[in-house]
Amino acid sequence: MNKILKTLLVFLGIGILSVGLVAQTVSAGRYDGDIQSRVSQQLAAKKEFRNLHAATEDGMVTLTGTVDVYQQKLDAAKKVRKTGKVQGVRNLIVVSSNVPDAQLAAQLDRKLYFDRIGYDNRFNFVTVTVKDGVATVSGETRTDVGRDSALALVNNTPGVKDVVNDIKVSPVSIFDDDIRVRATRAIYNDPVLGRYATDPAAPIRIVVSNGKLSLYGTVENAMDKQMAGIRANQVVGVFSVANNLVVAKHS
Repeated sequence: MNKILKTLLVFLGIGILSVGLVAQTVSAGRYDGDIQSRVSQQLAAKKEFRNLHAATEDGMVTLTGTVDVYQQKLDAAKKVRKTGKVQGVRNLIVVSSNVPDAQLAAQLDRKLYFDRIGYDNRFNFVTVTVKDGVATVSGETRTDVGRDSALALVNNTPGVKDVVNDIKVSPVSIFDDDIRVRATRAIYNDPVLGRYATDPAAPIRIVVSNGKLSLYGTVENAMDKQMAGIRANQVVGVFSVANNLVVAKHS
């Protein structure tokens, strides 16, 4: 008798759940016409969205069409998602601009190299690789602002089809900030290494995370790399030093 009762309760629960799902779908679907109208008006109002189309079913909006840069694809989905009664957005928008991977990677490298000059660029190290238009952005920045700035540059570059964000943001730490200051003084006050401070676009990058110091960038010769490592290891409070400096190739 208990088994029969349990079986009936299971079927009853499934029935109630099914009815609830159907009711939810019907409830969402009844707004499709209104959603479609408002979304279409919003897209038409923006010049960069002129080639986009939207289809709505059960509150879910599917976006198709083309945009010039990847950031516009993100912006379109964000705008639609904020529309009342929208249950979700399926983003099938395609970036129309095409740039060969090698050329695109070179453009992005240059942009990232010059990013945040005059702010904290010597404490950020960001690199990018490109395959089939998909840009994978890696590295570490001192703050969220540094990460967001790098991603904004990539997102707005013609030819980028999609972006994979592998940037790590260093933990907030007064201790690490003290190490950054002391490492900067130790490296740039050195008579041999001081010349790397004259070009703010090409500094020796000093990345610090939980007391661990890493050096990145390009130096003129092996002696400069060795000297930078020595100065970094002399900084008080540093747990370890990773000297990732690359020696420039001279033709």
